[in-house]
Amino acid sequence: MLHESLLDDARALSDEIVSLRRAIHAEPELGLDTPKTRDKVRAALAGLPLEWRESATTSGLVATLKGGAGPNGENGGRTVLLRGDMDALPMAEKTGLEFASTIAGTMHSCGHDTHTAMLVGAARLLCARADQLKGEVRFMFQPGEEGFHGARHMLDEGLLNPLPDAAFALHIMPNSQHGLVVGKAGALMASADQFDIVIDGRGGHGAMPHDALDPVPIACEVVTALQTFVARQFNAADPVIASVTQINAGTAYNIIPDCCTLSGTLRSLSPRHRARLHEGLTRLAEGIAAAHGAAARVEIIAGFPVTLCDPRAVDLGEAVATELFGAPSWRRLDAPIMGAEDFSYVLEQIPGAMFFLGVAHEGVDHHKCPSIHSPRMMVDEKALPRGAALLAGCAERFLESGWD
Repeated sequence: MLHESLLDDARALSDEIVSLRRAIHAEPELGLDTPKTRDKVRAALAGLPLEWRESATTSGLVATLKGGAGPNGENGGRTVLLRGDMDALPMAEKTGLEFASTIAGTMHSCGHDTHTAMLVGAARLLCARADQLKGEVRFMFQPGEEGFHGARHMLDEGLLNPLPDAAFALHIMPNSQHGLVVGKAGALMASADQFDIVIDGRGGHGAMPHDALDPVPIACEVVTALQTFVARQFNAADPVIASVTQINAGTAYNIIPDCCTLSGTLRSLSPRHRARLHEGLTRLAEGIAAAHGAAARVEIIAGFPVTLCDPRAVDLGEAVATELFGAPSWRRLDAPIMGAEDFSYVLEQIPGAMFFLGVAHEGVDHHKCPSIHSPRMMVDEKALPRGAALLAGCAERFLESGWD
């Protein structure tokens, strides 16, 4: 059983959680360098019985809390990791909030300000119960989630060594029902890779294409073939996505360009399909270009792997959520989300799960609320203590009974 006052204690921290969230929201930072956010975290947890590790290559932090309720007063041997991300996005805010971003062109529109604040809340809750914890809790405050591979940097530095026995993270959803916790065993989110294809032709006059080698129709053929490849060579029940999102060529209406560049994203839900997608994209582009006497240069920039949640961790999260908030507050996703998440690096090495928390305002049609990455994204801050309690509860439950 969870500590009976966990949710009430989290609600008692509401003002502190919200205040920290707003302070972080007003001063968003990008990428791997988030020193103001890091310092706000350290200040919010000052004086607590935490041991700190700081990243040498990022602004990342790991705080460790050692419990004292194991055999002979020692901790029980299990270690659990809770993670929150700290970076923002390069976009202008349009919420009109009184604590809106003060940094031009930068906004916390993915909720990382709330993730950090909820993790601080969970740390405070667990520090207050340290003598009852049967193991060790690590709090991972991670920058660089938005495409900068912050989790991988922290893992490569050894900041999580020795690796914990379990790991949990929480992500808000502003267009999901207030207070609803959602999870899914197996593939929760997709891998995400970027590709760039350059079709090298031979430029010339637009009125005399026979004297040139026009790369534009070749590029268009690659786009069409890529969609056919996805639709006809992959099982629709295990989806992949190949989206060409940019086509760039030419300088004037009557000039055939020397080259045409295609860029886009590749998404998949399994390492096997990810590899097939990479191989197929290269084969199609090079083959189609060669068939026309041109050449294709293909670069695939590897992004995040598939986010795979351990079924035992999802079961544990369901048990904690239903005990804290009631059965109607938990739901399992029917299908994965094709977005990507760099907590996947952690879950490659440590069994665990990520959950989503609905933060739409109570009483509104949440389907119509702006989503993450919207400049108008809003959060009902009354849901944040729930997130802190859920994270703390997952840690408490795992230290108490492991995967049993």
